[in-house]
Order: sequence, then structure tokens, then C-alpha cells
Amino acid sequence: MRILLINPNTTASVTELVAGHARRVAGDSAEFVPVTGRFGARYIASRAASAIAAHAALDALAEHAEGCDAVYLACFGDPGLGALREISPLPVVGMAEASCLAATARGGRFAIVTGGALWGPMLEEFVAAIGLSDKLAAIRTIAPTGDRIARDPEAALADLAAACTTCALRDGADVVILGGAALAGLAERIQPQVPVPVLCSVEVGTRAVLAAAICGLPPGQPAPSLESIGLSPSLTERLAQD
Repeated sequence: MRILLINPNTTASVTELVAGHARRVAGDSAEFVPVTGRFGARYIASRAASAIAAHAALDALAEHAEGCDAVYLACFGDPGLGALREISPLPVVGMAEASCLAATARGGRFAIVTGGALWGPMLEEFVAAIGLSDKLAAIRTIAPTGDRIARDPEAALADLAAACTTCALRDGADVVILGGAALAGLAERIQPQVPVPVLCSVEVGTRAVLAAAICGLPPGQPAPSLESIGLSPSLTERLAQD
């Protein structure tokens, strides 16, 4: 299987970090084709950056999807997930959606911990949009954004562990999602300090996209042809297809 892994921000080191963890999870079962956003924010930590990232993700899919079996939107928050599914000939898995569904499947209530204060309300809206607000115990953020955490993960471990523990002991979470591409691999490092399971969003999303690649894409309603101006040739062509 070949999986198109889209990092819709413009930091190649984050793409490499996520792709490395995805390959470790998949082993020999799949090949990952990592793509970094061609334009946009270095790291997504606001609504404006997320909106631009959705366009970058569409652009990446149109350019690189050929020959792949599924698409992994490797950004917690899933910018453009619905639009990707609308135009994609392949199954598309979003890291945040997959993580929330996996947490819910364990029973009880889940919480999310990530970096960057603006992600709090953005993720509350996201969870509501996928219909899981009644299962959400809390969303807690620490001050450093994901790009800073990726540059110096050691400095963030104590704060991440404390936030996860607070979700369990104060908010009543039965499982905590450590959300964010840049936080790949940190869940297992803080797990011994947290009294409930901590899920790595990168690993959960990887397993979900591997399953989607095997199962394929159920028939759906094709998006209507769309005329456009100023987009990349690949995206223009993709949007124009009936």
C-alpha cells in the first residue's frame, strides 16, 4: 500500500517527524509518501493559519494522490478534511477525527491535550462538528505551540504530563489524546506519570489510515465540476472533474 501523508503546514521537519513515526507503526505493510504544504504558515496555531492549511492540503492531494491507496491528513485539527473527502478518489483519514473516534471507542469520556492556547476553542468546535461533545471531558493546552515543542520536547514533557493528569483527576477523563503532529512519540514518554491511557494522535491516525487503505472508499456522491481562477494546475484540474 502507498499512503499519501499530507502535512499542511510548511515545516518540513514536522513532516519528517510524523512520517518517521508512521513508518515505525506500519512496518513493512505500507509505503508513506510525505508531502509538506507548498504555502502557508510554518505552524498552524490560529484560525487563519488553519484556513490556509486547508487550501494547501487540497493542493497537495491534487498534485500527489495518483498511485496512492489512501490519504493521511497529518495535522491535529484536520484542516480541510471535509473538502478533501469531497474531491478525493481515495479514502481520507484525519488525525484528529481518528483520535477522537478511537478514544470514544474505549468507552467513557476523553480529553485532549495539545500545545498553543488558541487550539482550545478551535478543538471544542471541531469535536462538536463531529458529534462527540457529550463524550468530551476537557481540552487543555500548554503555552508552547507545537513547533516549539518539536524543537525542544524535553522542556515540554513535565507540562504535558501535568495537563494530562489534570484531565484525569479533575476533569474525569478516562483517556487522554495527546494531539499534534509535532508531539509524535511523546505520549509513551509521559504515560508512566498519567493515571489513564494517553493516546498518541500520530499513531492512532496511522493505524486508521492503514485500515482505510485496506477497506477502500465506499461509493459517494461526486462533487460537481467547479470552475476556478488562480489555483495550481493540478487543483484546477481536480476541481473541474465531474
